[in-house]
Amino acid sequence: MLYYVFKYLQEAYNLPGASLFQYITFRAALAILFSLAFSMIFGKRIINFLQKKQMGETIRDLGLDGQAQKAGTPTMGGIIIILATLVPVILFAKVDNIYIILLIVTTIWMGLIGFLDDYKKKMEKNKDGLAGKYKVIGQVGLGIIVGATMFFHSDITIKEELSQTVDTEVQIVEGQDAEQFTKELKSLKTTIPFAKNNELDYTKLVTWINPDYAKYAWLIFIPIVIFIITAVSNGANLTDGIDGLAAGTSAIAVLTLGIFAFVSGNIVFSDYLNVMYIPRSGEMVIFIAAFVGALIGFLWYNTFPAQVFMGDTGSLTIGGIIAVLAIATRKEWLIPILGGIFLMENLSVVMQVGYFKYTKKKSGEGRRIFLMSPLHHHYQKKGIHESKIVTRFWIVGILLAILAVVTLKIR
Repeated sequence: MLYYVFKYLQEAYNLPGASLFQYITFRAALAILFSLAFSMIFGKRIINFLQKKQMGETIRDLGLDGQAQKAGTPTMGGIIIILATLVPVILFAKVDNIYIILLIVTTIWMGLIGFLDDYKKKMEKNKDGLAGKYKVIGQVGLGIIVGATMFFHSDITIKEELSQTVDTEVQIVEGQDAEQFTKELKSLKTTIPFAKNNELDYTKLVTWINPDYAKYAWLIFIPIVIFIITAVSNGANLTDGIDGLAAGTSAIAVLTLGIFAFVSGNIVFSDYLNVMYIPRSGEMVIFIAAFVGALIGFLWYNTFPAQVFMGDTGSLTIGGIIAVLAIATRKEWLIPILGGIFLMENLSVVMQVGYFKYTKKKSGEGRRIFLMSPLHHHYQKKGIHESKIVTRFWIVGILLAILAVVTLKIR
């Protein structure tokens, strides 16, 4: 909103300083500062409101140290993250940008699903919350919206050199603008590590049958998007089990995606680093900055001992946003690395349940791989304090983030 105000003031009155709002870096700096301040200042008021409404967490006895002390701690704190993200985004981002629209829709959509789940648990005293099938329907619905928009919307494109897109030789002589020799086009190309040019074109999954089938590539692309959104949002949900774990690891992953978005959305840096240039995607840096500020501000109240839990309102929203950011920056195949913490948490549950069922069927007695799943509870059972577990998971998250960046240059 302020971008348009200052753009008008610059064009109409040549107001000194108004041109600063044209720069993504300036608006991103304002967004992260505003969201950080918002979450820390208004966070306490929201926590007090949740306490007043008796939105305290009900703790199941899992035999974990310090578990009983967490009973009654307010949940649904994800509202802090959502508000601290959306307010600065509306203020500082170009709200007509298709990527910003997608991210706002994702935040509200997943936030509502999580809110309904938490509301049923606390207000309606339904310990199961929102039925699993409705959560899945909601995740699938978002996947269809995101996938269809990525495939059909005319503003979602990439730029390639003309020599790669037409059968003609283009010679760029010294002094000419390289952008003159690029073409903006619709494409389902994405980034994939260790492959030639680090690129994979989803269209080729159908055109090998018949080149005319390119228009039907959405039949493969949209299910992939649905799977990614569902897997990452559920992974974030499982990770939110001890104080500060989900928010901290998410902030690391989102900050890395911010680097990808900035580079991919800048024609100079993308050309220099030889990565895919995605027009208009740089605006996502504003959203990412606000989101990172909101997560760090939330950590002020969520670190051990937590004054508030994010609940499904926060965890499902975080997972959905990370998934959509990865898809929009065309880095979804880096999620197993970048979101390695979420992946480990997911796999630990799948392995635990699968092995238990297998051994019970085989021998009549179910056995376990881990002392408890998800994985962070395994280390709690081993007697490690949750603060140490969280810090070590953050360190692993930082290492995985660095690895994700490095893989972009491994071809």
